[in-house]
Amino acid sequence: MAWNEPGGGKRDPWGGKQQPPDMEAMLRRLRDGLNRLFSGGGSGGGAHGLVPLIIAFILFLWVAGSSWQSIDARQIGVVLRFGQFNRVMSSGFNLKWPAPIERVIPVDATNVRSVSDEVRMLTKDENIVLIDFNVQYSVTDARQYLFAINQPDQTLKQAAESALRQVIGRSEMDTILSGQGTALVQQTEDALRAILDGPKDNAALGYHMGLQVKAVNFQKILPPPEVKEAFDDANNAGNNQQEVINKAIAYKAQVVPVAEGEAARVRAEAEGYKAAQIAIATGDAARFSKIEEQYRAAPEVTRKRLYLETMEGAIGNSVKVLDSSNGKNLIYLPLDKLKGDAALNAAAAEAAKKEGGQ
Repeated sequence: MAWNEPGGGKRDPWGGKQQPPDMEAMLRRLRDGLNRLFSGGGSGGGAHGLVPLIIAFILFLWVAGSSWQSIDARQIGVVLRFGQFNRVMSSGFNLKWPAPIERVIPVDATNVRSVSDEVRMLTKDENIVLIDFNVQYSVTDARQYLFAINQPDQTLKQAAESALRQVIGRSEMDTILSGQGTALVQQTEDALRAILDGPKDNAALGYHMGLQVKAVNFQKILPPPEVKEAFDDANNAGNNQQEVINKAIAYKAQVVPVAEGEAARVRAEAEGYKAAQIAIATGDAARFSKIEEQYRAAPEVTRKRLYLETMEGAIGNSVKVLDSSNGKNLIYLPLDKLKGDAALNAAAAEAAKKEGGQ
């Protein structure tokens, strides 16, 4: 219906001064242009309702394809709304606003990650040591991991190197190469955790990157190649020293028990000899006391008895020779001694004969 139809021209909004624009012609031209756009220049009655359907189908695909997000069980989804953090998605099927309104960044939070590096460091005694280390870690806070700091993995690597330099810088070369790697690893791990989480008394000083250190390992600890030969000689000398020490300890373990046993035997013999001498001295003292009593009672008789007992003891076991030659030459034949020597010689000959027969 035209603008100037009602009221016989009295309600014409243009006041009869100019003709209004032909809206039907404008819509027709717009429709024809869209038909040519989507149908390659052709026109027809079927294309009149095709454009809205195409637009609706495109909108449907856009909404249906970007309004949901599936998060793996090993991942955490960080949702950004217009580029700003909004929330965290759990694992499973989740709904969201279509892109580009909301965007989801999945972060792997279960796998253990690792960084490695080989660095040269200066020890406390101003020597250089070559250390190959490895740090294993995992993500505990996906938001902090993405937004707290730039390049968190590289930052963790640099923090681990800083912690390692701190530990190596206060240790001497001999201590580092002497097999005390376990203690140094623990010290490095504690220092790295202090850098990431902050000191216990002031946690605000930490980086708080949403990472948790699982373990720190030293793959190898070596002197620089330029001085490796000298260090090998020093290590060989240390090994030889330890070998000599071990031999000395083994010799000590073998000799000391024998010496202690011999000492115990000598002490036992000394104690026995002491007891015997004390007993003999006590007996002699008691006998002397009795003799003294008898001497006081009968001095002459006791004196004579003592003389006879002394002579009996002195002469009783000696060889006695009776001289009846009246001053002539005397031939002495020790028959008892000869007889004893003959018996000993016969026994020795019998023993030698038995050995020869065997």
